Amino acid sequence: MTPWPYPFWIAHRGAGKLAPENTLAAFRLGAEYGYRMFECDAKLSADGVPFLLHDSTLQRTSNGHGVAGERAWSELTQLDAGAWHSRRYAGEPLASLEALIRFCLANGYALNIEIKPTPGVELNTGGRVAQLAARLWAGSVVAPPLLTSFAPESLEGARSAQPELPRGLLLDTLREGWLDTARRLDCAAIVCNYALWDAATVAQVHAAGLRALSYTVNDEWLAKRLIELGTDGIITDRVDRFSPAA
Repeated sequence: MTPWPYPFWIAHRGAGKLAPENTLAAFRLGAEYGYRMFECDAKLSADGVPFLLHDSTLQRTSNGHGVAGERAWSELTQLDAGAWHSRRYAGEPLASLEALIRFCLANGYALNIEIKPTPGVELNTGGRVAQLAARLWAGSVVAPPLLTSFAPESLEGARSAQPELPRGLLLDTLREGWLDTARRLDCAAIVCNYALWDAATVAQVHAAGLRALSYTVNDEWLAKRLIELGTDGIITDRVDRFSPAA
């Protein structure tokens, strides 16, 4: 396998659940806990601006409503993405992917960008995210972003736009042909629901020259098991429980 430039511990959506997910406040808090790699979710606004949001709709993590990808970025910037979490974060805005990338580059942090497309624009979302990441990372000594997605079409879009950026296939089940799909997309990693890993599957992924990562791991016994299996990275909400230096 080629050298792996990323930290083992990855902070989920910034600081897990300690701050409003996918906001700059969350990434700043994760950094305060010592994390040096973050996972985020990226999709496109109606006018093609990559921004951070996990859900297709706005209502769970903002005071907005409806499909986020149907709103222009100028409208999305007016929303409150923090008050749902706690008073401390009231008024925290949605973050653009560019703002997060610039934060990471300024501080030397690595980034796992999950491409989370609005249904119907998978290919375009992958391409736009990859193009933005490649432009901003150009000339940087920071490890390039790891682009991951559950949607093979988004990874195809990313590969077509910027083939040099590493990609990872996200899986919640080991569906038929999963490893062939990862090979076809020239992936560098498989990122699985932690329950899918056993010794044989880790060995299969490593034999294919890929890395084995897990989401979302919040229990110490489970982290210990994954470390013993020889996996290559853990995405966690519990930035307050796991030391990234461990």
